[in-house]
Amino acid sequence: MGMKKQSFIRGTFILTLSSFFTRGLGFVNGILLARFLGAEGVGLLMIAHPLLPLFITLTELGLPVAISKLVSEADARQDEKRIKRILAVSLTITGTLSVILTLAALLGSKWIASLILADQRAYYAMVAITPIIPIIAMSAVLKGYFRGKQNMNPLALSDIIENLAQIIVIIGVVKVLLPYGIAYAAAGAMAASVVGEGIGLLYLFSVFKWAHRENVKEKQLTVPSVSPKTKDRTLRDLLRIGLPMTGSGLIHSIYHAFLPLLVTRSLVLFGVGTEMATKQFGLLAGYAIPLLFLPSFFTQSLSTALIPAISEASVDNDSRLMHSRMDMAMRTALIAGLPCTILLYLWAEPLTTVIYHAPEAGVLLKLLAPLFFLHYFEAPLRAILLGLGRASTVMWNHIMTNIFEMSMIFVLGSNLGIEGVAMGYGLGILLLTVLNFFSVAKTIGFYFDFRIVLKAGTGAIFMTISSLAAHRFLLRMDLGQAIALTGALTVALIAYAATMQLTRALSGGPKTPTVTPVS
Repeated sequence: MGMKKQSFIRGTFILTLSSFFTRGLGFVNGILLARFLGAEGVGLLMIAHPLLPLFITLTELGLPVAISKLVSEADARQDEKRIKRILAVSLTITGTLSVILTLAALLGSKWIASLILADQRAYYAMVAITPIIPIIAMSAVLKGYFRGKQNMNPLALSDIIENLAQIIVIIGVVKVLLPYGIAYAAAGAMAASVVGEGIGLLYLFSVFKWAHRENVKEKQLTVPSVSPKTKDRTLRDLLRIGLPMTGSGLIHSIYHAFLPLLVTRSLVLFGVGTEMATKQFGLLAGYAIPLLFLPSFFTQSLSTALIPAISEASVDNDSRLMHSRMDMAMRTALIAGLPCTILLYLWAEPLTTVIYHAPEAGVLLKLLAPLFFLHYFEAPLRAILLGLGRASTVMWNHIMTNIFEMSMIFVLGSNLGIEGVAMGYGLGILLLTVLNFFSVAKTIGFYFDFRIVLKAGTGAIFMTISSLAAHRFLLRMDLGQAIALTGALTVALIAYAATMQLTRALSGGPKTPTVTPVS
């Protein structure tokens, strides 16, 4: 289909590079929103936003992951007709469902708001984000296709384009709407997301059409060209993977849709007023958690490339290749996750003070950072399970985690306040990682070279000492908190990278690891 396939390592590198820029742009976006709207305005955004994943999950039916896996398998067999059938059926399903759900969300917006929103001022933001549903649904299908083809360039560029467009629109729209009230300004910020996603979809579609510019009539994707029998078989294969993902996503989305209400109610039981509860939720969900997710672009990019790569190795029954890629994923998670966790814990309050002017968010960041370390491993473990076709296992792991996390957030939040909510969230990450680990171990066995732990640990100690010394030195020079913090972080990362290079931690593990399945 006129599309160049990339190696697993090259695809991962491209996604990591683009994720670095998009996370950076997203972070700039978060800072702008924090400065324009404040903790209360960000809290309104966080209250309205969780409704979106619920509708997206219902629209996509878990198809992006299914498309990625099935296209990868069909591509390994060079079955181009199969790929076209997969896309035709996927686009038909998502297109129809997205239009129906968007209309339902808009027509039932008042009822949804009264039922779910913890703060009714978030109503306008909820309505403003609704038109994004069909855009994201169509984008997800195209992204699943490009992942399956193991061509990560369009994904990388579309994410950068989306974020740039969103930032430009936010700067203009939020400033204009702010005088009319914080609820309208929050709605403007949500509308900026719709514009950004729309521009990203246009780019993806143009790349897709360009790749198929020759013999357009023969390659045009229309449902009539697919026979009912073939369509049924393709639909069955897609739903076999997609429906468990939908179940997982649906439970997760419903949970996150009700999470703001759960958090604010638990805080009210603790003795905090509604407005203060919204502000505290904004500090956690809008300030602390984005900082924790910022460095995870390494493992998220790896996970995106890992699904089709593991799937392809599984089709070929290449156990050695599967474990080699798994080892690379775990190695990357450790090497990237350890320094990020330590730095976020060590400099929690200075970071939230310099970036958001909100030192109170630093307490929550420091509390979450140690448990969030496990998130760097959870994403690749989940990707391995999906690549192996264990979507139902992923679903049940998510369901058990959501039930546990919801219970912990409510119990700890109503007894300890927002710190208890943060602890409950962190314990959820712990459980999900453990469940995914045992699921992978039971399926194909688990190999990990523990010598890398000693190397990363050595680097972390050297990094911490260097960082503290650099910060003390720069503060004595009276250069200001921002420069002292930036200098300390820079020295820390250089020291860590140098240690990794000296200990040869970045080179791969043994070529032929011995893998013992865990029963």
